Amino acid sequence: MVLMISDTELQKRIDAAYGLLASCRVCPRECGVDRLKNDKLGFCRSGLNPVISSVSPHYGEEPPLSGTKGSGTVFFTNCNLRCVYCQNYPISQLGNGEERTTGELACQMLWLQEQGCHNLNLVTPTHFVPQILKALGIARERDFNLPIVYNTSGYESMETLRLLDGIVDIYLPDMRYSDNAAAMKYSIAPDYPEINRAAIKEMYRQVGNLVLDEEGIAKQGLIIRHLVLPGNIAGTEGVMKFLAGEISKDVTISLMSQYFPAYRARKFNEINRRITTEEYEKAYQIMLKYGLENGWIQNLD
Repeated sequence: MVLMISDTELQKRIDAAYGLLASCRVCPRECGVDRLKNDKLGFCRSGLNPVISSVSPHYGEEPPLSGTKGSGTVFFTNCNLRCVYCQNYPISQLGNGEERTTGELACQMLWLQEQGCHNLNLVTPTHFVPQILKALGIARERDFNLPIVYNTSGYESMETLRLLDGIVDIYLPDMRYSDNAAAMKYSIAPDYPEINRAAIKEMYRQVGNLVLDEEGIAKQGLIIRHLVLPGNIAGTEGVMKFLAGEISKDVTISLMSQYFPAYRARKFNEINRRITTEEYEKAYQIMLKYGLENGWIQNLD
């Protein structure tokens, strides 16, 4: 959809996004540090330039994203959450990656297009939205035209999301928790359920339900990821009730079973194990209970 926005409008969005960096409020934490000066870091430990851990075609995403040619992933370093069980913790928590200019990021976007990828998949992009918009502006001048996937933890600022309206084609957010106490304990995410649900509503307003092309490749829409956690810590019932009642029973859901106790999870007895077949089956039955039948389920292998 980036090509549907005029150059003038895109530049307005870029300017507004960089304005959020001066006293940073790019995400709901609103740390207030001046990232333009690049001399002090907030919660996400990120400065002015994007930091990137990897850029490559990826074949392990949901089928309409990976397709046959791969999803063109850009993995951004750092995160605005502190999930104790993060499976990508060397990137999200330990900061593994290389600082790049927005021009270099634009070149990487164009390289993924040259590889024939179905889309540009921005992984953990929240804290670098201004830089991403600037890079898209540069890439657009060189005929970049891939659909854009916004692959996020779902802890988003409404002000930032509105800058993405008409730019992001496919939103791929997590819905991690239904309970504030769990969100704080395992991700240090104040008010996560409230913030997350408001973000999901805005994403759905922008792109609606998932639309596929004639080859089954995603063109536009919302895909919800819900990771089943041990002991129902994720609050699956609350998530599914919200989606069915306030989003759409036709919304697409990726119900994920791949939890394992990574990073610091071993310090928490209740999540220091994989989920059971029964726990995953219960989560699936909750989906069906609320009439949510679109999407994918996994096995525990």
